[in-house]
Amino acid sequence: MAQKRAVIRQSLPDVIVADLRQRILSGDLAEGELIRQELLAEEYDVSRMPIREALKRLDAEGLVVFTNNRGATVTLHTLDEIAEIFDVRMLLEVDLFTRAIPLMQAAHFTECEQLLKDMEASYQAGDVAAWGPLNARYHNVLYAAAGRKLTSNLLERASLQSNRYVSLHIDQLKNAAHAQQDHSELLSLARQGDINGAAEKLRSHIESTKLQVLEWIAAARR
Repeated sequence: MAQKRAVIRQSLPDVIVADLRQRILSGDLAEGELIRQELLAEEYDVSRMPIREALKRLDAEGLVVFTNNRGATVTLHTLDEIAEIFDVRMLLEVDLFTRAIPLMQAAHFTECEQLLKDMEASYQAGDVAAWGPLNARYHNVLYAAAGRKLTSNLLERASLQSNRYVSLHIDQLKNAAHAQQDHSELLSLARQGDINGAAEKLRSHIESTKLQVLEWIAAARR
């Protein structure tokens, strides 16, 4: 019998979506894995209705492919699709970062510094599932001063797709130290107001991550 997963009874779909999303991003639910509604209902000790609603919302986010009466599968991207996700991220993030740097205030730098500490602590503690959201938050704070809500909304979807690969990449390749150094350099360049240097560093950071993720995934699938 499946282990029960306790959830708060208010807003069941919200709670189940958040839990399933984290399980996907952490790799607990692997790409291509079949998710059956009846099994999830038993696992979360709820009816199928909130399960169905949760899966539909994750489908809208692109994390699962939902089919009525059949449940869902965790989205399995091709290598070309994964590369495209990172390319979209690069375009959007570089644009946001270059716009944000001249407008960044002390509060932005302080929050980024704290997030860097939290990211380091989460990795040292072996909590890779926490590292991914912290990484996403760090990038969001770097770009927040730009005030570009529409671009940020587009980036949120692309980042959600890529973050599960980034978290797995960090865990499997033991590459946190390099990523942490890149993040620190991005913050330093922003402090200096070096827009061109920061933009080039961000492109290099995302491109390097993309290539390493693709290499790891290609090898794992073989």
